[in-house]
Amino acid sequence: MAGEVSMIGSVILALFLAGYLGQQYLPPPKPKVIGLDLGTTFCSVGVFHPGTGDVVVIEDEDGRKSIPSAVSFTVSEILVGYEALDLADSNPQNTIYDAKRFIGKIFETGALEQESARYPFKVISNNGSGEFQISTNHTFTVSPEFIGSRLLLKMRKMAERHLGVLIQKAVISVPAEFDERQRNYTVRAANLAGLEILRVINEPTAAAMAYGLHKVDVFNVLVVDLGGGTLDVSLLNKQGGMFLTRAMAGNNKLGGQDFSQRLLQYTMKQVRQEYGVSLFLKEDTHRLRQIVEAAKLNLTLQPSVTIRLPLHLHSPEATGELQGTVPEPILFEVKITRELFEELNEDLFQKILIPIETVLAEGHLEKEEVDEIVLVGGSTRIPRIRRLISEYFRKEPNTSVDPDLAVVTGVAIQAGIMGGSWPLQVSAIEIPNRHLRKMNFN
Repeated sequence: MAGEVSMIGSVILALFLAGYLGQQYLPPPKPKVIGLDLGTTFCSVGVFHPGTGDVVVIEDEDGRKSIPSAVSFTVSEILVGYEALDLADSNPQNTIYDAKRFIGKIFETGALEQESARYPFKVISNNGSGEFQISTNHTFTVSPEFIGSRLLLKMRKMAERHLGVLIQKAVISVPAEFDERQRNYTVRAANLAGLEILRVINEPTAAAMAYGLHKVDVFNVLVVDLGGGTLDVSLLNKQGGMFLTRAMAGNNKLGGQDFSQRLLQYTMKQVRQEYGVSLFLKEDTHRLRQIVEAAKLNLTLQPSVTIRLPLHLHSPEATGELQGTVPEPILFEVKITRELFEELNEDLFQKILIPIETVLAEGHLEKEEVDEIVLVGGSTRIPRIRRLISEYFRKEPNTSVDPDLAVVTGVAIQAGIMGGSWPLQVSAIEIPNRHLRKMNFN
């Protein structure tokens, strides 16, 4: 009997040793489950690498770790991401963005018309669901999940090119407030892209995982997610590896696009004041919008930037045939300081505190009782926003993870868990809160 036990022990030891040596000297297997962040304005894809335990956010052909959530239809092709964004000014009626706002959602009478008034493309109702009308060489409609599927297919191909293997399985994130229908339609979008979804994870939980909070001793976690188009604030309670979303609030019409728009309006006002005319070409408006967006990003690191570009402007006296010709370009320059940018947007920045105060009240929590403040979304890079949050809580928020990539990093970790990758991670378990509702402040 003792000999049998000894033999079994030897076999187990040999297996462990073989596993150890395999990890040390054999190339790790390629990950076959990807993590997807299908965002309102940008989306990303990541993988958890077995063996090293590293998370890699996959780049596109030009080395960018996220792509715009935009799809543009032309007579001959469907363009996705940056290629679609380039057509936003020249083909606005057929360039669809913000589709995530509509996916799986049933709108009350009149609400869809109010929502669609914000966009240059046409949104029509299909039994209360929003669909997008496309007019190229013929007119047709596409669903929000079809738009999502084109984005997910693009990211699937990015992952396959990076990994060199066929990808058929994924984990995907959704906003915590998404109901069952919205989650199902998000999964349907992934299925249209040829992907089987192994798990749907809430974005705040994914962000908390990216910060490693599923492995440390914290209880009250506040997640502030400020992206390009929406603000979402979630209060999570964590016990062990379990997360309960205790309260949610937000503003679905506040984000980085609004801050850029304020700067764009200021810049166009400077053009009118200096030259007495507005922009002449759509291409000029598109280039100015791109440069303004870049200026906003640079102001997070620099105290000032100079906006400089050639503009085609008619003099106020130009009439008749002259108005139909393209004038010679004039070099326009304007200096933008961080103080000016903050002044232009201060009222919008202050709105961030409203849902924060709401989730604390809903969760019956004092701000001093918050253990960790997690920042998610590229707009939380803005120094004034970080200062506003730290002054409110009288403590610094956790900024150890790239806020643009926090959600996709957490989803990739969960994808590694679902794929059984080594080294094993502690999985985050979400506790459904059936009585939870999100409060929106516009």
